[in-house]
Amino acid sequence: MDGLAVAPTRAREYPTDEELLDRVMGPYKSKNCVYLKEAVVGVDGENPDDLRLTASCRFEIPESCYIDDTGHFNSVEFNICYNQMAYFLIAKSVKEGLVHPFSDWSLEDFWNRQLGDILITDFSSHFRVQMRGRFFRGEMEIVEIVAWEGSDIRDPLVVVRTKCRYWDEHGGDAHGEISVAITNPPALDGM
Repeated sequence: MDGLAVAPTRAREYPTDEELLDRVMGPYKSKNCVYLKEAVVGVDGENPDDLRLTASCRFEIPESCYIDDTGHFNSVEFNICYNQMAYFLIAKSVKEGLVHPFSDWSLEDFWNRQLGDILITDFSSHFRVQMRGRFFRGEMEIVEIVAWEGSDIRDPLVVVRTKCRYWDEHGGDAHGEISVAITNPPALDGM
């Protein structure tokens, strides 16, 4: 720090909201498909336009929901875990009014859009060190949110750019960058 004083940021942390987590995981066909067990949401920053939103998560995959045990965390599980983190972080942002445009939504707006209108548009994953995939941690950060109002030539759209990573106690390491488009958003007031 070279002797420079750093202004403290206003950090807030929201422990796992069990009721919200259960509702967000509701669309999954069985409990065997729900890998996200805990999600602590963090908000850092002073300026609403520069907030850093994160989710620090705990996952368990006692048995794969789609394939015999491979013995390692793979790209399908990476994607499922990402979806569960993203859904929860967006829902919590809506519920707590954390960041625009989600602060203008109701939870009913989110429930109506969770499956049909939240689309992965760009997905990049990297596996540096193999993970065992039974018990592990993950985190996600919203890097940028851009909202466009509709016009005569384009429908309204919200684009959310994110980063995520996963690790386990054995040194496993995977990370990715994912962009999500939310089509048919509620009215984008103030944009």
